[in-house]
Amino acid sequence: MAGTNLATKLSNVALNNKEKVCLIGSGNWGSVIAKIVAENVSKYPDQFDPEVRMWVFEEMIEGKRLSQIINEKHENVKYLPNVRLPDNVVAHPTLLNAVEAATLLIFVIPHQFVKGACDQIKGHVNPNARAISLIKGVDVSKSGLRLISDVIKENLEMDVSVLMGANIASEVAEEKFCEATVGYRNEANGLVWQRLFNTSYFKIAAIEDVEGVELCGALKNVVAIAAGLVDGLKYGDNTKAAIIRIGLSEMRKFSKLFESNVKDNTFFESCGIADVITTCFGGRNRKVAEARVLTGKSFDQLEKELLNGQKLQGTLTAKEVHIILEQKGLCHEFPLFTQVYNICYEGHEPSAIIKL
Repeated sequence: MAGTNLATKLSNVALNNKEKVCLIGSGNWGSVIAKIVAENVSKYPDQFDPEVRMWVFEEMIEGKRLSQIINEKHENVKYLPNVRLPDNVVAHPTLLNAVEAATLLIFVIPHQFVKGACDQIKGHVNPNARAISLIKGVDVSKSGLRLISDVIKENLEMDVSVLMGANIASEVAEEKFCEATVGYRNEANGLVWQRLFNTSYFKIAAIEDVEGVELCGALKNVVAIAAGLVDGLKYGDNTKAAIIRIGLSEMRKFSKLFESNVKDNTFFESCGIADVITTCFGGRNRKVAEARVLTGKSFDQLEKELLNGQKLQGTLTAKEVHIILEQKGLCHEFPLFTQVYNICYEGHEPSAIIKL
């Protein structure tokens, strides 16, 4: 969408009251997003309430509550140290208090905790609220695959968009130029999210493809595990490039198989090929997979040692994807996804990653 059209279209999104923002999550990426959003609501005082609430899963840091530290020091000392958060970011340790009166809910928590969060706030959110998911993962049940945005939508009965992209949190916090993609179902809501997140260094494209944007964000972490294994094995750039290509191909095939309306062009947005590249050369999944080869330690142990309380999403997503493929009898059609699962959960050697 052209920038000139954004202001025009937004002027037609008439709202009786100012939008009030709440972030559900306060980890590394959540804290970076809080910084961006808090700066942007101050730029558009006619549209947004100046206070940005952030739900914090309470932890004790050197005898003080993390939420208290954030509100006093304006810094998330555990998950985003040495980055100042704007004064209008207010940490809340109680989820119900955080979401009170909010019209824009930003979900940025590990995907295994989404259902529990929705259960807590169901019936207590603003009837005009909309949500956006920054969560990279999928939900698996007996009925098959469900998108995290659908889990939120079904539980809270509201419109849900998604934001994914080639975004390593520490680099975004340092305001190094990058892009991200908002996937929307309702264009007016998509435009609101675009304005809320877009900055001179964090450029947001908005497209009508929630399913494609979200699946790219989830599946690329499985590819990143494969890339990290290749790095640990010292197989070199040619092998890594092949793994990335095969991985992107399986991402596209899986996405279109389970969500037929996914658009091909989505894989050329920031949420697609760009995010695959960035995650396969940086990011926690690649880092931990490389350490798995170099140390021989388990993924669970390395998650605890290397991620400072953050969650490793790639291994869990590999398991969830494998459950779906096994249910459908399609494992043989996705050799890279299947090998990542086998290495993570079935005791296969990391070198099996190239036996496709």
